[in-house]
Amino acid sequence: MDSSLQALVTWKSLAVGAWLGALFLAERLFPAAPWPGSGPWSPGNWRRVLRNALLWAVNLGLSPLVVLPLTAWAVAVAPHWRPGWWQGWPGLMLDLLLLDFLIYWWHRANHEVPLLWRFHRVHHLDRFLDTSSALRFHFGEVLLSALARAAVVVALGFPFASVLIFEGLLLVVTIFHHSNLRLPTAVERALALAVVTPSIHWVHHRRVRRDTDSNYSTILSVWDRLFGSRSATSRDPAMPIGVEGQEEAGIAGLIVGPFRP
Repeated sequence: MDSSLQALVTWKSLAVGAWLGALFLAERLFPAAPWPGSGPWSPGNWRRVLRNALLWAVNLGLSPLVVLPLTAWAVAVAPHWRPGWWQGWPGLMLDLLLLDFLIYWWHRANHEVPLLWRFHRVHHLDRFLDTSSALRFHFGEVLLSALARAAVVVALGFPFASVLIFEGLLLVVTIFHHSNLRLPTAVERALALAVVTPSIHWVHHRRVRRDTDSNYSTILSVWDRLFGSRSATSRDPAMPIGVEGQEEAGIAGLIVGPFRP
């Protein structure tokens, strides 16, 4: 990886870290839904955050060892077929739009393909949503996502910079729409016309399967409207979160769960 791309990775990490810290504090000062137990600083809630952070730590280790090298390899072997107009800033904007469109379908596949759901279910088993939930993914899902992304990069010739910028934007929006931050109603409604907001994504985590299997959009909210997967359910602060008919597990159970019959 050359120095400019390495600098982009560094700045992406710093920006995402600062955003995560700011929203983590803001959602505890201005919560949209009541915190479980005795509040955001209760031992029970901290155990949940720690469980999510441990899953994130595993994936942080995988990034420089597997995810980034696999993406770099895909960029290196991808055929250079793109026309001249698909370059520069217009090309970057088109890349971001196309990647968001593709991740809508990847997210939907994670719910509809049984093998993928076994791993993605770990993310949905969280019984409450806050910024830490945005980081809670099984390493198996991360590896499968990296393989799918590499295939897309090879097929469509995405530059490494486009992939890195999209990943940074994806993390920023994902942290936002998993957060328990209370927004003014008018602001949230206006934002929801363009991007996925907490009110949209919380319904996706509702402990009712028909709503879990809806609202798949990640950055732009338009994809669910275009492809008929937008839920008619409105967010309720008392809405139960999780997977219908299943309970949360400890860290060991979350790691080995997808491999059990």
